[in-house]
Amino acid sequence: MRLLIDTDAGVDDAQAIMLALAHPGVMVEAITTVTGNVHVEQVNRNVFTVLDLLGADIPVYSGAEGPLLPGFWEPEVRVHGADGLGDYAPRLPVTRQVEAEHAALALVRLADAAPGELTCVALGPLTNIALACKLDPEFPLKLKALAFMGGTLAARGNTRYVTAEFNVNCDPEAALIVLAAFETATMLSWETTWAHGFTWDAYDTLAAIDTPAGYFFRTITRAVTTYFRNTGLREFFLLPDPLAMAVTLQPGLVLASEFRYVTVELQGQYTRGQTVIDYPDKLDRAPNTHLVTRVDTAGVYALFERMLCQGR
Repeated sequence: MRLLIDTDAGVDDAQAIMLALAHPGVMVEAITTVTGNVHVEQVNRNVFTVLDLLGADIPVYSGAEGPLLPGFWEPEVRVHGADGLGDYAPRLPVTRQVEAEHAALALVRLADAAPGELTCVALGPLTNIALACKLDPEFPLKLKALAFMGGTLAARGNTRYVTAEFNVNCDPEAALIVLAAFETATMLSWETTWAHGFTWDAYDTLAAIDTPAGYFFRTITRAVTTYFRNTGLREFFLLPDPLAMAVTLQPGLVLASEFRYVTVELQGQYTRGQTVIDYPDKLDRAPNTHLVTRVDTAGVYALFERMLCQGR
């Protein structure tokens, strides 16, 4: 599998990137970055921190510094820390540089050079993907597949808008453009994330793995796990971006899905950024999105275990 990863490089993004780099038969061709969990300049540093840890030499293309339209954005520091990686320390100085080409231009060029061969996994706001669609209307047809973490199945939001999920809420216009442009995409929603976390005992077992990758995993997740365990707000260790990556790397992990027409609400006072799913087929539109609803969590755990045990 030839992979493009578009990321806003928070704690769960880092885990997803690690899963891809550890998976047999996967070649990560490029990583593109976007403002989301933190500003894109910090995202770039975070990506290089992950790549340096794993000794991976992959080109990184810096992308959108904000949403398509000026609007509300603030970093997700409660979950990801001020640096986006759980305030990871010790962090070595980053000496590598991003490529000169903008991420959206790189996406268009790479897809054009290998039509039908590249799968794109989007782990943050869809701004770069939307820009690529506007730069080249044939871009969606040139990708082999697009999977993204974002949206809601039943309007269970996690942002200041009641029904919007973070990634889509960061740039609703971009999400609308992407969903309108692609004939088929795969969506890993916020509700599916909530239903498929690891138990805290399972997390503890993974966090105890004594390898460089295990130490990194344990360190970047420490703040968020301490917060949610102490407050009781979460019963599980959640895996938003890792789930999106896992079902792309191993489609057999998807136990159930629905193929529906999905669009994005832009106007609502309380619902801006909501993914609107035509469950009753009232809009007379062809389905465009595979909605992942059930995932083999044990299979995802096995991927994590293999990833973290590398280097033993």
